[in-house]
Amino acid sequence: MTERTDLVVLVSRLARARVLVVGDVMLDHFQYGEVDRISPEAPIPVLRVRREDTMLGGAGNVVRNLRSLEADARFVTVTGKDAAGRNIARLIKKQGVRDAPLIEVERQTSTKTRYIAGVQQVLRADRETTNPLGPKIEAKLIKAVASALRTCQAVVLSDYGKGVLSARATKKIIRLAAKANKTVVVDPKGSDFSRYSGATLITPNRRELAEAVGAEVTSDADVVRAAKRLIKRHRFGAVLVTRSADGMTVVTADGSVTDLAAEAREVFDVSGAGDTVVATVAAALAAGTDLNRAAALANAAAGIVVGKVGTASVFAADLIAGLHHRDLTSAEAKVLSQDQVRDRIGQWRRAGLTVGFTNGCFDLLHPGHISLLKQAGRACGRLVVGLNSDASVKSLKGDGRPVQSEAARATVLASLASVDAVVIFAERTPLKLIKALKPDVLVKGADYDIGSTVGADVMKKYGGTVKLAKLEPGHSTSATIARMGRKSKKKS
Repeated sequence: MTERTDLVVLVSRLARARVLVVGDVMLDHFQYGEVDRISPEAPIPVLRVRREDTMLGGAGNVVRNLRSLEADARFVTVTGKDAAGRNIARLIKKQGVRDAPLIEVERQTSTKTRYIAGVQQVLRADRETTNPLGPKIEAKLIKAVASALRTCQAVVLSDYGKGVLSARATKKIIRLAAKANKTVVVDPKGSDFSRYSGATLITPNRRELAEAVGAEVTSDADVVRAAKRLIKRHRFGAVLVTRSADGMTVVTADGSVTDLAAEAREVFDVSGAGDTVVATVAAALAAGTDLNRAAALANAAAGIVVGKVGTASVFAADLIAGLHHRDLTSAEAKVLSQDQVRDRIGQWRRAGLTVGFTNGCFDLLHPGHISLLKQAGRACGRLVVGLNSDASVKSLKGDGRPVQSEAARATVLASLASVDAVVIFAERTPLKLIKALKPDVLVKGADYDIGSTVGADVMKKYGGTVKLAKLEPGHSTSATIARMGRKSKKKS
């Protein structure tokens, strides 16, 4: 049994991993809302859309998971010359993926739009072209892969059957990787696994495993027997079978079998969980660990991601917290990046909680700050505090400020019961952060009026509310610092 402390150490090593992803990218579009009536035009629900989100899907979700785990990623894929393709290029750049050779062709970029009422997906609409690539484009793909392989320790083939990974291209890529002594991890599609022959690891789910061997796979013995058959038939180094609520089974070429129990506490959505598994395994193997530890880490990551709605990814900090069984209300787990806090907000909203937001420098926390935060906390189900960075505070308050570093200020805020998350922002105002988080309630002190409150116009556009908190008189950080300065002079 792999010790969880070993896995925590492994998470910190993932930043050393360099993984190349090749496969079918998609644009995942989510429309979130509520259903409270049936259409008079037809017996169908009417979804009142409250918000929407767009993110990388398919092989792009593997990349998202690699980056959220802090691994370095390269990405070779094909998009259409259309708006969705341009959106994908923007999102890949936003992920911090360097040297991503996107190949544009005259085809429709795969786009999947999901309509979600509460936590229930009610409809999915697909737009896509799935024809195989022509010989010239395929040659361009192979050339890009050969170049990118030089700087990576592992390659992931993320096959969604949309035409990028033809049998011929897949075999060529695996041969190139084998020649360069690179680990090859395959997330397969279809029933013909011969195209993946020679791969280091293949990660089918139970249904895909059954289709590949052409036999029913129900019992534990069936899983092991089918995996061994694939290893023998296609010269795989190992097979990792994802088994939903039954966890995972790893079968290797030397005959060893490892079963991992599922770690999910609550399942909201399994879409994208396979991407999380393949990304985590590939990153762990690229970081130099063995297959059993890599699989155990992937199992823990899968347990976290299925608790999220939509095509989700797992952050390194969340994975460490999960491995420690750390309560998400602890101060350590409250200081989050912008991406992490958006992810956390999604979880709160799925639980039916409203999200509030307030912000400030919070330098030398005083009773006035505490009062503001308590009032803000009472105005919502969960409170996010935007904290000005050190550079931001200096630009607002001048030299000598802040007195405390952003890390110290964030830690103090996170220790308060009224605060559920702290996110540091670098701008002078929180406008950009408010636009990204879209809180339900924005709370500011009553020394502002609603019309002059930064972000009030944004809140109004999407139906949020602005509340003004009563101020406690006689409290000011600047005044406190000034008094400290006068006392210091008297003593000297």
